[in-house]
Amino acid sequence: MGNTGLPQYGFGGAPIGNLFEEVSEEEARATVEAAWESGVRLYDTAPHYGLGLSERRLGAALAGRSGYVLSTKVGRLLVPASSGGGQDDEGFDVPAALKRAWDFSAAGVRRSLEESLTRLGLPAVDIALIHDPDDHVDQAIEQAYPALAELRAEGRVQAIGVGMNQWQAPLRFVQETDVDVVMLAGRYTLLDQSGLPLLEECVKRGVRVLAAGVFNSGILATPKPSGTYNYQPAPAALVERATRIAQVCERHGVSLPQAAMAFPLRHPAVATIVLGARTPQEVTTNAALQTQPVPEDLWADLEAEELLPKGS
Repeated sequence: MGNTGLPQYGFGGAPIGNLFEEVSEEEARATVEAAWESGVRLYDTAPHYGLGLSERRLGAALAGRSGYVLSTKVGRLLVPASSGGGQDDEGFDVPAALKRAWDFSAAGVRRSLEESLTRLGLPAVDIALIHDPDDHVDQAIEQAYPALAELRAEGRVQAIGVGMNQWQAPLRFVQETDVDVVMLAGRYTLLDQSGLPLLEECVKRGVRVLAAGVFNSGILATPKPSGTYNYQPAPAALVERATRIAQVCERHGVSLPQAAMAFPLRHPAVATIVLGARTPQEVTTNAALQTQPVPEDLWADLEAEELLPKGS
């Protein structure tokens, strides 16, 4: 697997930005505190998460601490909303006093990072990722990336990259630019290995991968008919497949979430898995699972039952 210099386990900050439902200030701080006490030393956030709420909460909770890696993202500026009221309509339970504006220009990237640093209360961040440029890939490569490369050269960020829920566009970044890291969400998991071509290219070029969405939004945490896959109701075929995987895991004394967390780290490109959490209990449960070994025979059995491709 190699020594990447990044922690193997990271904290995803979307839930404490009120993803889907409100998290109180006290619970958000307690959740970050639980992550710290559990030894988590990589923290990921973005302006998108709760219209800046996640960044503000994470910055406040980490204030005065050192020895951790923090990543945030660029590509969405937060600007005043003309409507002036209501609730956010992009999945976060926050007032819509602001709105997101796509901006992958060089000026937009610099402005985004400066505003993030203000919300975080930090002079710099370790990692800056171009966030979800699905419909703006050319501009992101031609304008956002050079701006981040300049910020890296200036020492404002230590590493730069791209974060997406697909693998094809990140592959272009890896091939056409000098990114350091890729955050890949949901495309290299026990249920979905479609991102393998990207990971193989990352190995060749020395690009480190942060694997997010390792539960595919829930089905690999609890495989049930009401489960979700990619934040949508899970198709019956995937529920059945996840259930079969869980049964194999059980034979080896391993829980499905434990296997889902361990699987991505088997690939030499993957440095870190990043898991979101909204409560201290979620953090401590996941942190405990992450430390438990998974027997090699489990992977061999999953391959034998054609639940994983050969050589996974």
